[in-house]
Amino acid sequence: MLQYLHHQQAQGRAIQRKGLGNKIDPWKGTMGAADLTLCLGDEVVLRILSFLPLSPYPYSQVCKRWLRLQGVLRTTIKVLDWKFVESGRISVRFPNLIDIDLTPACRSAVPRSPSSINVLFSHRCLRVHLDVEAYDPLSIEHFLHDQQLSPTALDKCLKVLADTYPDLQRLCVIDVRKASVEIDLFANITDKSDAADELSVNVKVDGDPSMKDLGPVSKGGQNRAMAEEHESNDDLKTVNAPLVYGDDDVSSHGLAYLARNCHTLQQLELQQCSDESLHAISACENLQIVRLVGSVSDFYRSLFTDIGLTILARSCVRLVKLDLSGCEASYDGVAAIGQCCVMLEELIISNEGFHDGWIAALSFCSCLKTLRLENCRQIDTVPGPLEHLGYCLALERLQLVRCDLRDAAGFQALMLVSVNIRDLEFQDCWGLEDETFTAAAACR
Repeated sequence: MLQYLHHQQAQGRAIQRKGLGNKIDPWKGTMGAADLTLCLGDEVVLRILSFLPLSPYPYSQVCKRWLRLQGVLRTTIKVLDWKFVESGRISVRFPNLIDIDLTPACRSAVPRSPSSINVLFSHRCLRVHLDVEAYDPLSIEHFLHDQQLSPTALDKCLKVLADTYPDLQRLCVIDVRKASVEIDLFANITDKSDAADELSVNVKVDGDPSMKDLGPVSKGGQNRAMAEEHESNDDLKTVNAPLVYGDDDVSSHGLAYLARNCHTLQQLELQQCSDESLHAISACENLQIVRLVGSVSDFYRSLFTDIGLTILARSCVRLVKLDLSGCEASYDGVAAIGQCCVMLEELIISNEGFHDGWIAALSFCSCLKTLRLENCRQIDTVPGPLEHLGYCLALERLQLVRCDLRDAAGFQALMLVSVNIRDLEFQDCWGLEDETFTAAAACR
């Protein structure tokens, strides 16, 4: 290689010196000062750099040419600054990306204040720098909402990414649309309750002596308070009820546009997931690995239910691995997954919010090989009659991580369904008593 470069350098000197006259000779100087790689084409340099590890990659700091070539080789990126995506620099710097993680950028759209630099908050899937004023669950929830991206900006950039990277294979993103609606509704409820308190203080009590013990609230204040409480309950029902988008809303969703244009998308991680989010990605027919994160206790609320799981099951029939966390599902949703996604081999469930009876639906997962339960305070309090549970015959491995096994009925039902497992793993679980191992004796 060195002989070839010296030969090319000698030829270059001969060519450059011919007709130079008194001009400066660019080849003049020491051997180490010349860039010998200029004699190699981009294809040759790319082939050489492909054998080097991507991280760390100090060769990108050699020169601008190597920086550009390193960007061509890069296929995976975790975006920390949303402006990098919004400005379009991501497509110029990295034109061949197939794996994009937008989660950190979605949570840090607003520049951090100096007081938030040294406060790092980490909780399961959350990792964000907090302000010193965010000290309790309610203030943390509002702070996370304020730091998040706007739905319009997210939809716009997702459409740009879909047009730029049609061969995208993996995407991690936060759907901020549902969270914004819920925060606004809860803010309206808070404002109404504050206004009701101000009105009740100014009411004067006179006349009926039986009303004196009620303090500053009169009969009219009582009626008004009852009406406002009813209205508040209606608002809470609106929050808890699934928001149904029309066809126009779903078509304008950035996730829906990306699903229609990125046909090779195989892995998706969607946080703050809702039923509308699952409706938007229903066009991703080739999804194989999906992680859905709904609500995180005391930090943000965004639920997906049996409706969303049924939409996912009927649309993404090629699922191989599914991770469900913070959802509100039951027998119907798990049964739909098992009946439609016949190739499902691994299921991860954090059943906080699951309704009773979901264990009986595991028998529909005919090819399930690995079942993992995480952070389950109660496995299934009402699993139903044991003779009607059925069996998950293909299941080989059962993992219980940070679960409370003192739910005797649920644990016994789980052991009966998993009768053919070969590997049973307990990790940081509560209730490892003699009765627990007696119930596990059914798996022989």
